[in-house]
Amino acid sequence: MKKNIIPLLIAFFALGVANAQEFNVGTNVVNVGIGLGGDYGDFLTSSISPGISASYERGIWDIGGPGVISLGGYLGIKNYRYETVGVNSKWTYTTVGFRGAYHFNGLEVENLDLYGGAMIAYNIANFSGDSVVFKVRSRIAPTLFVGGRWYFNDTFGVFAEAGYGVAFLTVGGSIRF
Repeated sequence: MKKNIIPLLIAFFALGVANAQEFNVGTNVVNVGIGLGGDYGDFLTSSISPGISASYERGIWDIGGPGVISLGGYLGIKNYRYETVGVNSKWTYTTVGFRGAYHFNGLEVENLDLYGGAMIAYNIANFSGDSVVFKVRSRIAPTLFVGGRWYFNDTFGVFAEAGYGVAFLTVGGSIRF
């Protein structure tokens, strides 16, 4: 079964070539996702929640070539808990950021939006518990990211993004308007 999926996916993408651009000046997209991985906790944490995030971007500049620049925002949250005899600690990281991306339209594959960009964010660390087991701090965090969206219709799609917000890999749903 797995051997049959790869050629099917390649054919699906290859046959989808059209003259559509999936991200233009004036396009608005909201992503809501769940993320895996991150650099906040360590091997002593008792539990780690998945990162939950939302982002918004709007196509701002057509840079004359196969691409559009977008600007937008990002909000994410992730929790860690450390529990052992006599110690019960929890910390929450909230990430608020401003991001810009380049959307590559040169492939002209219908329903596909490939992008990469940079974000400057502030990671807000909140701690509660019996004792400070690990040093927690808020900080400014620049990051790079790459991603792609696949749209099922003019409005709804899915996305995958690698980089860093509250997770190293985020997947979820997209709404374009």
